[in-house]
Amino acid sequence: MATIDLGRTAHEHAAALRAGEYSARALAEATLARVRAQDGDLNAYITFTDELALQQADAADAALRAGQGGPLTGIPVGVKDLIGTKGVRTTAASKMLGNFIPPYDATVAQRLNASGAVTIGKTNLDEFAMGSSTEHSAFGPTKNPWDLTRVPGGSSGGSAATVAARGVPIALGTDTGGSIRQPAALCGILGLKPTYGRVSRWGVVAFASSLDQVGPFARDAEDAAALLGAVAGHDPMDSTSAPLPVPDFTERFGRGLDGLRVGVPSDFFGEGLEDGVREALERSIDVLAANGAVINRDITLPTAQAGLTVYYIIAPSEASANLARYDGVKYGYSYLDGRNAEDEMSQTRGRGFGAEVKRRIMLGTYALSAGYYDAYYLKAQKVRTLIRREFDAALEQVDVILTPTSPNVAFRLNEKLDDPLAMYLNDLYTIPVNIAGNPGVSLPCGFSEGLPVGMQLIGRMFEESTLLGAARGFEGVTDWHRQAPPERG
Repeated sequence: MATIDLGRTAHEHAAALRAGEYSARALAEATLARVRAQDGDLNAYITFTDELALQQADAADAALRAGQGGPLTGIPVGVKDLIGTKGVRTTAASKMLGNFIPPYDATVAQRLNASGAVTIGKTNLDEFAMGSSTEHSAFGPTKNPWDLTRVPGGSSGGSAATVAARGVPIALGTDTGGSIRQPAALCGILGLKPTYGRVSRWGVVAFASSLDQVGPFARDAEDAAALLGAVAGHDPMDSTSAPLPVPDFTERFGRGLDGLRVGVPSDFFGEGLEDGVREALERSIDVLAANGAVINRDITLPTAQAGLTVYYIIAPSEASANLARYDGVKYGYSYLDGRNAEDEMSQTRGRGFGAEVKRRIMLGTYALSAGYYDAYYLKAQKVRTLIRREFDAALEQVDVILTPTSPNVAFRLNEKLDDPLAMYLNDLYTIPVNIAGNPGVSLPCGFSEGLPVGMQLIGRMFEESTLLGAARGFEGVTDWHRQAPPERG
């Protein structure tokens, strides 16, 4: 049996498995050993699923021997611990759900299992996906594999860190305001937020129901396309799921960059963008132009600058409603030593939720309260419509819009933990995409201060194939996606 190179991509592993170089079980065992060894440094996982992984690997080997299976058969994958998994603890990185074991799989978990993928474990995140650094976790912060003194981004920091560290080749995350794309940028990998409605949210612990979307982390566009293809599609269990067929997300591969119309809005390149990040992006724009892309710097998205304000009204409001179910009565953490039922519920929520979650519940409850609903929530929804229209108008002129993913490279642990406003600004460029519902992808485009820089491409509704095709074209003329952090573990 050949030595297994765990630095391979998912499609490289798939080819090796079909060629009989090694078995899915051997790959699973090697991957489990590696991620466990790395986790002392990274803290990327909350729960490892050894038994499940080996069962799935054995089933994958049987399918491969029978000449069956797809592109993910036998491929190790990490799953954000916000996604319900039957019989496997699903915590949302919160004390509130610290011992919750779902009796069902989320739809995306069902589809992942059906694809033949091998679930290695549940990855760490900011509690209930509320954060930009994976420091707001009841299970401790995840660390960036490029520099252990820095954050990996959030809220899907565990998934991003384990893919970047060559622990698993692919992973699932969720993105409410940038929680896939921002950690992908800070960890130097590819992260895709699909169009709202492309992937089912059923069985995923809810943060903000009109913004949340499940999507893939990978090290290249081919792997991202395969993982998205496995979990996408209409789900009758999710009323917001789009009744559309799943396309071939690789259909634009091979076209390169020639003729790709790229819009570069000046609105996203203003004050607050680090010089090193700006320089990496400008060099990448030059690369795109040199390889046939048509750069348009005349498009504008002026209302998108209000996206951060709109988000921090809508998202906390929806969180306030969604998290009302955690009352200590039905499931999850319960404080039973209070003076009466009202006191026990108050103590349950006060002790079960972390500081950031309580902060957002309070913001949302205020915005929805009598006398403030029209002034805040309703007005935010009106601005949301304007932002969506601006994206639609801009994308009539270009194929993709190019912006920074994050205004900065990975910052140091604890640097912004006591300054919520500074933390919220990390999602300045990603939030408008969730507000509008469009798809967006972050891909590595360079380094600043020795740390990865991410470039965001935004596309038309349900045109993820255009984004992935553009990413594939950029990967064909650069090697940023092949850069690896120091060995861990």
